[in-house]
Amino acid sequence: MTIYNSMISQIFKDIVLSQTESRMIDEKMERIVLKKGSSLLQAHDTVYHQYYVDQGCLRTYFIDTAGKEHTIQFAINDWWISDYTAFFNTGKSIMNIETIQDTIVYKISRSNMEKLLLEIPQLETFFRKKMEGAFASFQKRILASLSQTAKERYLSFITTYPNIEQSVKNYHIASYLGITTESLSRIRKEITHSSVS
Repeated sequence: MTIYNSMISQIFKDIVLSQTESRMIDEKMERIVLKKGSSLLQAHDTVYHQYYVDQGCLRTYFIDTAGKEHTIQFAINDWWISDYTAFFNTGKSIMNIETIQDTIVYKISRSNMEKLLLEIPQLETFFRKKMEGAFASFQKRILASLSQTAKERYLSFITTYPNIEQSVKNYHIASYLGITTESLSRIRKEITHSSVS
């Protein structure tokens, strides 16, 4: 098995692929290496691809009419990322995606994904389950923003994104939580004080 075929096995570890199927996927996915601070996608770009994160961390954010950034998602190892509203319609992105660590992703186009779904039917189940999980996560996040305190949202954040807090800027985390950086600092102090007491 080649190094790349090993990577295909890692990405699609939930299903069993033959060597032929692995090669078919291999031919339709492209490895991209990005430095920290690189732009993977910008608002108003036409979205042709979705991306599997092999290493690093990315941030999806939206800029409102006042110029304020709103962090929508972080993506870490073994996550998929794109502006999915635009991806499924091959439309213009409203989101921006940037790397906040040195990152390696594998990209696949919508057209190539559709071809693979026809050629390898079990991929249909694989991607459907990924989309179901993503939809459930976004719904939970909306409910959390409506019902949880800022402290509860922060605790949920560090559970969802373990080990990346030191690599993410405070204002990115605050933006994700919908709070100010001052509120974030206060919450951290409260948690530290509670754990010491």
